[in-house]
Amino acid sequence: MEFSSIRAIRAIRGYSILPNPQMMTVPQAFALALQHHQAGRLTEAEALYRQVLAVQPNHTAAHSNLGEAYRVLHRLDEAAASQNRALQLDPAYAEAWLNLGNVQMDRGETGEAIAAYRRALELQPGMVTAHYNLGNALRDRGRLDEAITAYRRFLETNPGDAEAHNNLGVVLAAHGDLDGAVDAYRRALERKPDYAVAHSNLGDALCHQGQIEKAIESFRQAVELSPAQAWMHSNLIYTLHFQPGLEARTITEEQQRWNRQFGNPLPGSVVRHAHERNAERRLRIGYVSPDFRQHVVGRNVLPLLQCHDRRQFEIVCYAGVVKPDELMETFRKLADRWRDTVGVADEALATMIQQDEVDILVDLTQHMAGNRLPVFARQPAPVRVSFAAYPESTGVEAIEYRISDRWMEKCGLPNAECGMTETGKKHEAECRMPNSEFRNERIFLLDSFWCYDPCGVDLESDALPASANGQVTFGSLNNFGKVNEPLLRLWARVLKEVEKSRLVILSGFGRHRQRTLEFLEREGVAAQRVEFVEPRPRKAYLELYHRLDIVLDTFPYNGHTTSLDALWMGVPVVSLAGETAVSRAGWSQLSNLGLTELVAHSEDEYVEIAAGLAGDLPRLAELRRTLRARMEASVLMDAPRFARNIEAAYRAMWRHWCDKETEAR
Repeated sequence: MEFSSIRAIRAIRGYSILPNPQMMTVPQAFALALQHHQAGRLTEAEALYRQVLAVQPNHTAAHSNLGEAYRVLHRLDEAAASQNRALQLDPAYAEAWLNLGNVQMDRGETGEAIAAYRRALELQPGMVTAHYNLGNALRDRGRLDEAITAYRRFLETNPGDAEAHNNLGVVLAAHGDLDGAVDAYRRALERKPDYAVAHSNLGDALCHQGQIEKAIESFRQAVELSPAQAWMHSNLIYTLHFQPGLEARTITEEQQRWNRQFGNPLPGSVVRHAHERNAERRLRIGYVSPDFRQHVVGRNVLPLLQCHDRRQFEIVCYAGVVKPDELMETFRKLADRWRDTVGVADEALATMIQQDEVDILVDLTQHMAGNRLPVFARQPAPVRVSFAAYPESTGVEAIEYRISDRWMEKCGLPNAECGMTETGKKHEAECRMPNSEFRNERIFLLDSFWCYDPCGVDLESDALPASANGQVTFGSLNNFGKVNEPLLRLWARVLKEVEKSRLVILSGFGRHRQRTLEFLEREGVAAQRVEFVEPRPRKAYLELYHRLDIVLDTFPYNGHTTSLDALWMGVPVVSLAGETAVSRAGWSQLSNLGLTELVAHSEDEYVEIAAGLAGDLPRLAELRRTLRARMEASVLMDAPRFARNIEAAYRAMWRHWCDKETEAR
């Protein structure tokens, strides 16, 4: 989710403002400069500050306020120079330290900004704005405890500030305190009921608490209040996939609404592409994502970039990574060209892609956080395709293709409506689903939507826990947003069927845990049979599978990479296949492992499979011992094959564009 930008309250010294001055003294000129500055007339303010400094070059406040004007005008080098000059004149000038911190934040120098804000507070402990801006800087550095303290110090004297309550909520949510986050967002909305950002952030927190219907309501309010914000509408569209019992048409209608608002570029913004129409030449592929890092999407596309045929494809990464990590550096080295897109506006990014002469532009985010779908609407490359975030349509008309697999698109199911064409020996071409009248893109099918890479975590699977402790432990380590009441009712049936069994659930802290226990108790499952574990770093998260015998998949949004993690650690997954692609991930993965007997097509069958597996400890032990080898021998970890199939799809898309362009001439 997004949050509001850093607020920099201008630090100024007060002078009385004289009406209509003809011949101004330095104080009069400075006062008039402040008047223009506060009104946003920065060009006029700059001229007057310079006039003051021409007469009085050691005027500390004029240097500092001129620097703040430069910062707002994005003239950051000049802004920094002005603040440093003010501090040379008066090292104890707290306002200049505050304003210097703001410049450093705009430059991405977060560590330096933290030091500047702290210096301002040392000099002037009551400078509440410094507490606020310090909280923003600490948040960006991941120093969450300190950020919470800074925001709360600000709110002690500014309890009515809705933006501060919202930003406190963002940090509390990142810290795992979902109740605190929800309360902070609601305090923000009490003070500013039309605060769309807070409504959207509240929806995110409610989603992580498993309150999907309330989350969707909050997202809808955000969209109604701020219909021009594409990312808010994307939050709504993505979350709708989690709602049980939702008709596909509901999602399609929201996608069409998004497309009407953001998918129709301004006249003249779409150019005719003059790319060389050679069907067999080397192609330039542009990947657009904020997740070239330790993230489920990043880990899924890493094998593709590692195995791309560089003789046939040149790779450009348009990376919106806000918090770089070691895996991002791996991606940077794999790219032929690396473009940092943090802070780059949609129009500017579209221009960048056009200038790079990208042939095929690939969206790796869809409607998840940080997406750049409005860029795709501008059609900056001849071919646009969506892949990797989740196996559903974006609904964006400008994205002509998406990549999925035959299981999720029902081509692996009996009596499926599927039309396949082949190029050479590879299944490349399109599959039309029964609801295809609501979809605009052509779908290219792989053997598997995923290619799993443990990304360097050296952790072996262990012995079956049930063999040692005499009881079966079920578990779900998915995002808790995938957990809903119909699913909990289904899990309760499994637990009641398997005596002495236990259930481990991953979730953040909050009241939702107690609500879950109370719901399960009403369904006949004692609270002591259920354990919650909090999210944790990747290796520690994988170690949790050492405690599990069987994973119970979520529905209607199955586990995706999380299920692959379980299988890699030797823990079988019992899955329920539904009508949507996101509810057939388990069917896809288990089919590719030859374990379709673990896939249910009804709730009764789900309970029967889970209970039967729990009652067969030798079978569980054998799966524990052999699942990793099955993974390694399957298409789920065949990176070269994964890359060749996707490259074949790209080549087919490009040939189609060349043929279409030739016909149009």
